[in-house]
Amino acid sequence: MTNISQWLHDLLAVKMNVDPDIAGILSTLLLVGAMIVIGVGINWLLQYILSWFTKRSKKLKHSKWNSIIVQRRLGHHILLLIPGIILYLLPYMIFERDSRTILFLHKADIIFIIIVSMRICNALMLGFLDFYRTTDKNKSHPLQGLIQVLQVSMYFVGGIIITAILIDKSPTVLLTGLGASAAVLMLIFKDSILGFVAGVQLSQNNMVKIGDWIQTTDGSANGNIEEITLNTIKVRNWDNTLTMIPPYTLVSTPFRNWRGMQESGGRRVDKNIFIDITTLEYCSRESLDSIHEALPLMRSYIESLDIEKMPINIQLYRTYIEMFLRANPEVNSSLDIIVTQRESTAYGLPIEVYFFLKDKAWASYERKQSDIFDHLMAAAPVFGLRMYQRP
Repeated sequence: MTNISQWLHDLLAVKMNVDPDIAGILSTLLLVGAMIVIGVGINWLLQYILSWFTKRSKKLKHSKWNSIIVQRRLGHHILLLIPGIILYLLPYMIFERDSRTILFLHKADIIFIIIVSMRICNALMLGFLDFYRTTDKNKSHPLQGLIQVLQVSMYFVGGIIITAILIDKSPTVLLTGLGASAAVLMLIFKDSILGFVAGVQLSQNNMVKIGDWIQTTDGSANGNIEEITLNTIKVRNWDNTLTMIPPYTLVSTPFRNWRGMQESGGRRVDKNIFIDITTLEYCSRESLDSIHEALPLMRSYIESLDIEKMPINIQLYRTYIEMFLRANPEVNSSLDIIVTQRESTAYGLPIEVYFFLKDKAWASYERKQSDIFDHLMAAAPVFGLRMYQRP
């Protein structure tokens, strides 16, 4: 025994008349308790110094890393290593070198250092993820799934090492034994493995990213992607409900991504106006003059017509629709504008109107395209046409 443990043992056994065996146990417990108090005291002092420094450092306060480091408590975890190292060395000064107490304390201290090291690595990964989320690359290449894989791997390896220390076995022996149960592990982590592989495919092929508007064929999701993790893709639907989709579902089943529309020059409008076939007729001089007077946009076109060919009112109407769309500042005239007649149906003669609006935001898009069709339907009677209305 060292002087400290021997002195305490003698104090209890000789001067206080305590049984030598009980005195040995009591001296060991008291010294271990004193070591724990020393470790806690050192940690408290270091944490106090760190807190004092971070509150008074102006440069650190204005650093973009400050909030991340404080939120993830990185400094707190790193300082925990110092008491762990001190408590690893301290038993040699108190107990006999080959005693079981030192072996037990070393096991406990190594396990403590491993746990603290894992928490430091976890805080570093989460801190990096927080910083990465502030960059534009996060939308196209989210890393949360990869970070989760690294976390699972780290805790799995850490658990193996801690178990090996507790049972005095080599970690390689445990890993070899786990090889026989690989099928069970694959079954347990099936979703994580599939999610990781699917996440890599989605990221590498640029299939989805945060902020994309996606729509699944079964109608379970129709909204913007808010989060991409290892096992789920969170979609906020337009009714503000949340849909969780496994990543491998988007790889194995069809879905619609509206990103192409959002990045293009306009959002498509494709609607039909149903005309009552009984109102189709040749235009007379009087009807042309009426159109000329009511719709100034048609004046140049009507003046260029050969009256002897007797134009048809629906032909003029289609021409007016196209001229109106091209003159409308809300319509992207550099993209396709198509006004054509479709096959007649029991509900009238459909005139398909196909164009692109510059405004792609949902609410304003719906309002503007409705305003355009309100005008087009209201203009039909000027040409002697009538909307089909089923009796």
